Amino acid sequence: MSLFSEDKMRTNCPHCDSNSFALKFPLQETDNFWVVCDVHPLTKGHILIIPKEHFSCIGAFSLALFNEFLALYRKCSDFLLKTYGSVSSFEHGKIGQTVFHSHVQMFPYSGSEKDIVQEGDSYLTKISNMNELIDLFKKNDMYLFFSIGKNMWIVDTNIGKPRFFRDRFAQAFHHPERGNWKEMRKNSTLMKEANEDIMDLLSKWNNRDII
Repeated sequence: MSLFSEDKMRTNCPHCDSNSFALKFPLQETDNFWVVCDVHPLTKGHILIIPKEHFSCIGAFSLALFNEFLALYRKCSDFLLKTYGSVSSFEHGKIGQTVFHSHVQMFPYSGSEKDIVQEGDSYLTKISNMNELIDLFKKNDMYLFFSIGKNMWIVDTNIGKPRFFRDRFAQAFHHPERGNWKEMRKNSTLMKEANEDIMDLLSKWNNRDII
């Protein structure tokens, strides 16, 4: 499995450019993070949390940056639960990334972990909180993380591949055509549907205090 140097991952990174298409639909900005609508959503309510500084994954964050991220993660979780009724998340910790800059993906999903990792329980390890990702990254320089509701897992990295979680959640949503975001960008019908999902999320986010 090929891993990339930090210098290579920074080259032409769409998450390092504040004018990038990836940041087209902002929800919130802080000193260190962007919270945005995914421009290629897997489903309605698809949110990205992206650090402004280039990091490969949240396991590489400093403690202060991680704590700021965690506050945003909880805010987005609360919003998704209140607005859409469920929440899930994932991050490719250097494995499965097609953009080599940390971006935690969050969206409504209430299915089973076995729908995402069908290889069996031996490929899953439950973790108690996201702080464990920092230790895992220090130890192994990689991880595959996802959550459904309050349950969190890491996945055996031996089965990791590009778009690992995107493809699997797209299948779980019965929209496999949304897994490959690069191909999705070329499909005007899919992008029209995506824009409708984005407008729905923007409207609900902007009216969240009165929901």
